[in-house]
Amino acid sequence: MKTWVLSLLLLTAAALSAQSSGILPLRDVRAGMLGVGRTVFAGDRVEDFQAEILGVLENAGPKQSIILARLSGGPLAKTGVMQGMSGSPVYVGGKLIGAVALAFTFATEPIAGIRPIEEMFDMPPVSRVAVAASPRSEFVWNGGAKLVELSTPVSFSGFSRLALDRFGPELRKLGLEPVQGALGGGSTTSSTAVGDPRRIQPGSMISVQLMTGDMAVGADGTVTHIDGDRIYAFGHRFLAGGPSALPFARAEVLALLPNLTTSFKISSAKEHMGVITQDRNAAIAGNFGKRPPMIPVSISVRGPQGAARVYKMQMVHDKTFAPLLTQMAIFSAIDGSERTLGQGSFTVRGALEFEDGLPPVRLDNAFTSDVNAPALTAVYTSIPVTYLMQAGFDNLRIKSLNLEIEGTDARRGYQLDQAWLPVREARAGDTLDLHLSLSGDNGSELFRKISYVLPVGLAAGPLYITVSDGMTANFADLIQIAGAKSRTPGQVIRVLNSLRANNKLTVKLWRPEPAYPVPGSELPAPPASIGLILARMQNAGSLALAPGRGAKIAEFDVDLGAFVASGAKTIQVEVKE
Repeated sequence: MKTWVLSLLLLTAAALSAQSSGILPLRDVRAGMLGVGRTVFAGDRVEDFQAEILGVLENAGPKQSIILARLSGGPLAKTGVMQGMSGSPVYVGGKLIGAVALAFTFATEPIAGIRPIEEMFDMPPVSRVAVAASPRSEFVWNGGAKLVELSTPVSFSGFSRLALDRFGPELRKLGLEPVQGALGGGSTTSSTAVGDPRRIQPGSMISVQLMTGDMAVGADGTVTHIDGDRIYAFGHRFLAGGPSALPFARAEVLALLPNLTTSFKISSAKEHMGVITQDRNAAIAGNFGKRPPMIPVSISVRGPQGAARVYKMQMVHDKTFAPLLTQMAIFSAIDGSERTLGQGSFTVRGALEFEDGLPPVRLDNAFTSDVNAPALTAVYTSIPVTYLMQAGFDNLRIKSLNLEIEGTDARRGYQLDQAWLPVREARAGDTLDLHLSLSGDNGSELFRKISYVLPVGLAAGPLYITVSDGMTANFADLIQIAGAKSRTPGQVIRVLNSLRANNKLTVKLWRPEPAYPVPGSELPAPPASIGLILARMQNAGSLALAPGRGAKIAEFDVDLGAFVASGAKTIQVEVKE
């Protein structure tokens, strides 16, 4: 046997031996055994609780077994099994059997499902999977009794109550339970210091830090096992996201909240401790030390009166959380600074900066509504972040996100009523005068005139002029984007910078001729030989031609300043020889 193969086998055997020392295998677990668990009920003091083994549910899930145990001691008779206990280690005869991970809904006594420790150690290096395909594990018996993974309590500090209410359903779909939290030492954004790992032991609370700073988000759970600088925690998935780079901090329990459905711990993050590198079905795992790269976020909100409020945070570079956290931070910043209900308008100025010298994405836009202007502002401003995160380029890393938002209590919007030309026929080289009429609140009107010279050599035939608001124009382009995958980070950025703002009307001159979209642009009326190839690619699904699209002759914008435009009109002019 080759030396390197022998060395690899010896190293693997040594690692498995070290990992399994002090472990009671699942095959040796029996009903009636008495065990001891460890968790935090107050502060950072790890306390014992008792566990009576009731039996083993073998093959309860795909290659998964669950140990059933009745817990007692401490406050458990009053609280039952709590959210935040996920990962609490349980020992029998001084040997680790697994971690508290599941509980019965509406149970009258604290019976828990314990994840076998062997399953927590089994973390094959598979690629990242889709979060939407990873709901919480659930086991149902006759009568409707459900044994489910404990929801992960997610503490939100610095967020408004309305923001939690609005985005709570989306978080719960991911198996996360949002709770109002307290800003702790783990929220510091500038310090690079790392806490002493000796302050963490099996049974200690940790908080996976998704956002830190003026607004902080931490997902709380318990450490199950420590092997050198490696930790295992939670006893179930966080999101089953596979390889990850999520910072975690030490946490302290402020209070326990008994609840008729599921009780939970209220905790506060403290100093940074390390990085979670794996998020799997049976556990999360990571290492002490270092900090993963984060996205600096700055949001300034200024109202019609008073100085601007500035919020500074750092956010995880994660395709699931970054878009959602961006929405929540924008909404909460507006809710904390301005009126949220009723009429309102907001203008946004900002940019996404990138590493490696890539050009920024501009985030200049305007929003208005009678009832939900803050929500519109939050959702649509975060769309570029969503698109960037899901573009499939690991090397497209956001360097910073900076936004300046100005709000007013009035509704600032104009509806496109009419678009017309003084003539119905024209020739190449003629000047077309396009007239636009828009109406606003309280009978206000707005008129615009745009002049355009028809290019010399323009062929005879019908010419269409479409005037539309930015959102309508973007929708047509988004259909094109969905069917033509960007091949470089630069194409992704060009696509996003080509999206129109809501305070502009887009005027497009076009003809109903074949036009084939390619990533970030459009190829109108190609030569017959090229058109044949592109048509075959389109039919094969490589290209997408949106219904009703034609070859673009020209396009330009009509800026309405601080006012939002809405509506669309199409007119026709006949080009003569």
